[in-house]
Amino acid sequence: MARTDHAAQVRTHDETAVRDVLDRAAAAWDAGDAEAYSALFTPDAPYVTFMGTTYLGGAEIARGHAPLFTSFLKGTRMYSDVVALTFPAADVAVVLTHGDVAKSRPRRLPKVQTYTLVRTPDGWRIASFQNTQRKRLLERIGLRFTPQMHGTPGTEG
Repeated sequence: MARTDHAAQVRTHDETAVRDVLDRAAAAWDAGDAEAYSALFTPDAPYVTFMGTTYLGGAEIARGHAPLFTSFLKGTRMYSDVVALTFPAADVAVVLTHGDVAKSRPRRLPKVQTYTLVRTPDGWRIASFQNTQRKRLLERIGLRFTPQMHGTPGTEG
């Protein structure tokens, strides 16, 4: 029993640490701090925006976001709800979120993000990020013709 309790405590600690990384990413975004934001990623992390723009690694993420934070993304906040958090391996976490960036929280969060985090000597870091814009009309059409397309209940966002 003690072994199970210890494993549950470790898992709870890891889940808290992973959520903390996501919270720090949101805080850095909200502050418009490209350096703090990018420091949460591994040096080689692939980062794909909802438009398909790709950055490779923390340095490129910082270079790409710095001008955005001083122009059209200035003053935006990162909003997200965790849909799923899993640990496919002891040192790997996969987080699925619904989210968006805006000046105030949207009624619906229209994007789906997948974060892969890895445990490093410096703590958990984001090793990969993918952001996808949902196409609700296409989802509804697809569901009419292929009901089995419906995803996990509660993940509609």
